[in-house]
Amino acid sequence: MTLIELRDLTRSFPGPPEVQALKAVNLTIGRGDYLSIVGPSGSGKSTMLNILGLLDRPTVGEYRIDGVLTGGLDEDARAGVRAQRIGFVFQSFHLMPRRTVFENVLMPMAYSGVPRAERIDRARQTLERVGLGHRLDFLPTTLSGGERQRVAVARAVVSRPSIVLADEPTGNLDQATSGEVMSLFDDLRNDGLTLVVITHDPEVATRADRVVRITDGRLEERR
Repeated sequence: MTLIELRDLTRSFPGPPEVQALKAVNLTIGRGDYLSIVGPSGSGKSTMLNILGLLDRPTVGEYRIDGVLTGGLDEDARAGVRAQRIGFVFQSFHLMPRRTVFENVLMPMAYSGVPRAERIDRARQTLERVGLGHRLDFLPTTLSGGERQRVAVARAVVSRPSIVLADEPTGNLDQATSGEVMSLFDDLRNDGLTLVVITHDPEVATRADRVVRITDGRLEERR
C-alpha cells in the first residue's frame, strides 16, 4: 500500500536569482519500504527531508501521506500529522541534555496522542528494543555517540509513526558504531517500519532496498 506520494513537486526559493531546490519530483513510498536518498552537498537532500517531514511546503505539486493531501493543512494540523505519523533521527541526536534517557523517550508521546497509561511501559519496552534498558536513568551526556543515537531512534519510533526520516544518522559515528546503528535500522525495518535515510555514505545507502539520487534538484531512482 502507498504511504507517501509526491507528484510533480517543486520547491523554489526566491532570488535573485530564483533557486529551484527540487524540480518536478515524483516519488512513491510504500508501507514497509526502506529508501535511501543520496546526492552531493546542495543537491536538494535537506529540502526533500524538510518536505517529507512537513517542516516545509512545496512551491507547487502535491504531497500525500496516508492518503491525506498535506497542502491544504494549516500549521496546527501539520504539527499533528508530524507528531502522530513521522519520526525523526538527526545526525546531532537533538536529545535534551538535562533529561534522562527515559524522559527523552517519554516526551514525544505527550504530543502524539498515546494514552498516558501506556507511556511508561511503551518507553521501557522501546528502550529495551534498542538495547538500552540498562541506561534509563542516565543523562545523554554520559553516553557514547552510538548509545545517544540509539536513544534518538527509540524516541523516533516510540509513538509508532507511519514513517521514520533519518538525516545522516551515522554522520557523527565511527565505522563500527555506524554499523551497529544501521543494523538496528535493519531490525526495525524487518518489524515493518517504513524508513527513509538521507546519507552521503555509500555503505549506508546500499543497505536500503531502494536508492534515490538527487542531482541539482532532480530525482533519479537507481535500479
